[in-house]
Amino acid sequence: MDLFAADPGTLLLFTAISFTAGFVDAIAGGGGLLTVPALLSAGIPPHLALGTNKLCGTFGSSTAALTFIRKGLFTPGRWWAASGATLAGAALGALLTRLVSAGVLKTVLPLAVLGAALYLLWPRRRSATAEPAFQPTRASQWTAGSLIGFYDGFIGPGTGAFWMAAAVRFFRLDLVQAAGLARFMNFLSNAAALAAFMTLGTIDYPLGLTMGMALMVGAWAGAHSAIRFGAPLIRPLFIAVVLAMSVRLLWQQFHG
Repeated sequence: MDLFAADPGTLLLFTAISFTAGFVDAIAGGGGLLTVPALLSAGIPPHLALGTNKLCGTFGSSTAALTFIRKGLFTPGRWWAASGATLAGAALGALLTRLVSAGVLKTVLPLAVLGAALYLLWPRRRSATAEPAFQPTRASQWTAGSLIGFYDGFIGPGTGAFWMAAAVRFFRLDLVQAAGLARFMNFLSNAAALAAFMTLGTIDYPLGLTMGMALMVGAWAGAHSAIRFGAPLIRPLFIAVVLAMSVRLLWQQFHG
């Protein structure tokens, strides 16, 4: 799809979706639950949609991650094991998409997005109070990083929300700290998967860069909002976004 040859309404729509995805992703994760269905709905082939989504997603996740680090709400040095596992898992997942046919991906992607959304609605979270004395083990970091990283490289949508759930439930972070961890790990997996998709040649660069600019603006606004308002904003928005995308995908499956 050549975005710049499309009508202004299409350009505006993709820009609005990307801004919203960046804002939501920076706060609660799940921005890919907006961008991937939008790309697929526009008729973009599944492999190209995944690669293009990684290009624009890298812009948004890098902006949000840098904001949390600058504010002192996330320290990368504490999470080297998770970082390495996330990079490796995401690169492997992205490369393996080459072995899957477009027809299979076209069927699997909507179902995977829907499954991720429904799962994220289900778990009951622990208290939002952090436990600073808790030190995540290297094994737990490797496990979370490799599994979620692989999912992000192979499928993608909902990765930030999965990291949020893991950070609160298994690493005992509060919601703001969890958002910082999720944004940083999402940036790493986006970057690793992007490199893999670049080697596969499955990226629409004009579309991805355009969406990426809008995602950056949305991510900057979302990260500052999350830091300022904390759990009262993060929790309801997280639930609302996942619920909305679940309903949307169900509608597409049965009436699309």
